[in-house]
Amino acid sequence: MQPVPRTAPLPELSAQSELVDTHCHLDMSDYGPDLDGVLLSAAEHGVRRIVTIGIDLPSSQAAVSLAERVPSIFATVGVHPHDAHQATPETLRRLADLAAHRHVVGYGEIGLDYVKNYAPREVQLRTFSDQLHLAGELGLPVVIHDREAHEDVCRLIKEAGPFPRGGVMHCFSGDLRLAEEMIDFGFLISIPGVVTFANAHTLQEVVRTIDLRHLLLETDGPYLAPVPYRGKRNEPKLVLLTAQKVADLKAVSLDDVARATTANAVRLFQLTRDDHDSR
Repeated sequence: MQPVPRTAPLPELSAQSELVDTHCHLDMSDYGPDLDGVLLSAAEHGVRRIVTIGIDLPSSQAAVSLAERVPSIFATVGVHPHDAHQATPETLRRLADLAAHRHVVGYGEIGLDYVKNYAPREVQLRTFSDQLHLAGELGLPVVIHDREAHEDVCRLIKEAGPFPRGGVMHCFSGDLRLAEEMIDFGFLISIPGVVTFANAHTLQEVVRTIDLRHLLLETDGPYLAPVPYRGKRNEPKLVLLTAQKVADLKAVSLDDVARATTANAVRLFQLTRDDHDSR
């Protein structure tokens, strides 16, 4: 994917505001040539904290390594449903050990994907259930991947819960009913750049209706870049475009969205650390 031009005009936050990209895959090769520049550009645009997401054991290890190196980065660990067949008992034991790292703030990306079905459904279901229970034992919030699997995702979350630390429905793709159901269960709803797409009517209705205190923002970078950069590499600074769209849909200011969603992210993931200066 082609990088976004560094001179691209973006909405501007006030000096007192910041945004959090709550879901990005910074270890992926798309960022390899210029990761430091991507992080610098994000900070310059007010995106001062980023949660980089583990999707298997190697990427979880890479996420933790990034968080060790860069104070603005926090990590999660887990096995994505595409790789559910890799979640052996030994893998889960090693992830549990990794989750004890002081910069790990969540367990995931875990869940179910009935669109691509890279792993058989019965394997996805077993792996998801195992990891939900592990996250509960570890006392971490869960980061949920759900594609066309809403009923099974809700059922397994309820069976494994409650989750005192809560969780997040990453890259939310459901309707208002699902959003309200997950909010009742104590989860937050994460809004990706898809909300800027012209045909994203259902997601836009969710944003209009759900109170800001239940919303997070994410890029899911390097994927799903918002309009007008759809098809290019997504990166943390572009969460500004998602935030602006949310502000437009809710008829509030960009700073209002930034304040609320940042507070939600800090509360859910406990995004504080001794070596982190958010300013």
